[in-house]
Amino acid sequence: MKNYPRVFSHPTRNKALLFLAGCTIAFLAGCGGNMPTNSLPKQAYSSVTLLATSTANNKLSKFGMDINSITLTNAAGGTVSLTASPQDNADFIHLNGTAEPLLTVSVPQGIYVSATASIGSSGFACVFLNPSTGGLENSYFSYGYTLPSQVTVNLPAPITITGTAEGLALDLQVAQSATWTPGSCSQAPNPNAQNSYTITPTFNLTPVTIAAQPTNSTNGKAAGLLGLIASVDASSTSFNVVTEVGPFIYGPYGPNWSASTSSNTVYQGVAGFSQLAAGMPVDMDVALQADGSLLATRVAVYDTNTTNLTMIFGPLQFKDEHVPELANFGVNSQGYKSLAGGYDYSYSNTTFLTSGQFTNLQNLPFTASFTGANMVTGQNVFISTHTLTVPGGYPYIPATTMTLLPQTLNGTVSAIGSSGNFTTYTITLASYDLFPALAVQPGQTTLLTNPSQVVVYADNNTQMLNTNPIAVGSVVRFYGLVFNDNGTLRMDCAEVLDGVPE
Repeated sequence: MKNYPRVFSHPTRNKALLFLAGCTIAFLAGCGGNMPTNSLPKQAYSSVTLLATSTANNKLSKFGMDINSITLTNAAGGTVSLTASPQDNADFIHLNGTAEPLLTVSVPQGIYVSATASIGSSGFACVFLNPSTGGLENSYFSYGYTLPSQVTVNLPAPITITGTAEGLALDLQVAQSATWTPGSCSQAPNPNAQNSYTITPTFNLTPVTIAAQPTNSTNGKAAGLLGLIASVDASSTSFNVVTEVGPFIYGPYGPNWSASTSSNTVYQGVAGFSQLAAGMPVDMDVALQADGSLLATRVAVYDTNTTNLTMIFGPLQFKDEHVPELANFGVNSQGYKSLAGGYDYSYSNTTFLTSGQFTNLQNLPFTASFTGANMVTGQNVFISTHTLTVPGGYPYIPATTMTLLPQTLNGTVSAIGSSGNFTTYTITLASYDLFPALAVQPGQTTLLTNPSQVVVYADNNTQMLNTNPIAVGSVVRFYGLVFNDNGTLRMDCAEVLDGVPE
């Protein structure tokens, strides 16, 4: 049995961060003269859905905050609040290049020229190997309160709210939102040193045109939403999902989604809507509708047993070379136990699965598999467990299921080619990326030939959302499933986006 150091340092521990959805805005119109009330002109409103997203490289594993308020200001100086109450526990890193609905509100139509946000607690986390000890560390750095002068909301252009429904993307610019000295997660900031790190949340707020049939995160599709079913309404074939519940959380936090279904909804892990039940974990894709509601286009259930269920998602950190034990950095956890952060799991009796979001795996020119034998640190996974206790060591928490989830990689293109019906992009990862950083840990078998290199496969279904042309030397973000193919990392790519300087 190995006894290698894996230090989990928590200079200032964050709460698990995700949004609490839902608010209502009232707009009062005055009257004058003797004009009858029913003849007054009425203010037109639009249904506006706020979508969270982020633009980041791979330096950080978590960045979250409590959002006290978001306010729009129109051309006449009038203001509208998008939040009736604080929105606690919002993590943005897992939304790098993707989108997640936060809330839908009714907003007066007009032209809005600026916006502000008030942020409460905020913080970031990084995972790295301590160069002096060789041990794995999770470091958290946060503010209990974020000064207004340190929060920025940019509108690249005025936002026109009109029509039945609109979307707004709240995009956290991660590189501008966190700085630390010496500036690398392999050399984490010293929590005892004055001004060793700063948190300056910086957002871009931009309109999202909702397509009749959304295909990606820029036109109304949100893929891979994870949560627990709170209730099911058989009469309307709809269900409600919460994203943060547990015995240490006083009420649900994060966005709560109400999703309808249709005859075209695809079900995975269950036969159909009738088998959905409260307490089930779901991985779903939704399409934003013209009235601001959500239509579930795909609903996957990877563990149908709701008894004492806890779900965790985040990157693999360590895989023991002697026993079936791994460490996972839980970006978020929901259910019976609170397992966010770093915990150890046993996978001796685990069922291994792959996200149902991708339907072209059989067409790839390599065998796309995810098993206990070929999983590697750095892969993004969903874990379910029914543990009643959280031991500090052996015996480890038993993982019931482990599902490979998509993730976003930011890398430099070193070669462009083709393989069958796929265009291939070979990318080189920065040294702080989890794949190269964690591959050299003592106590685990070396499975990757070159952990700094990934071959990305894009086909006709890949959404090309990049504005800059891709050439050798380009820094690009790729979103997809990452597999270990006999020592080579390969990605089945769903979206391509402009990269972030490394």
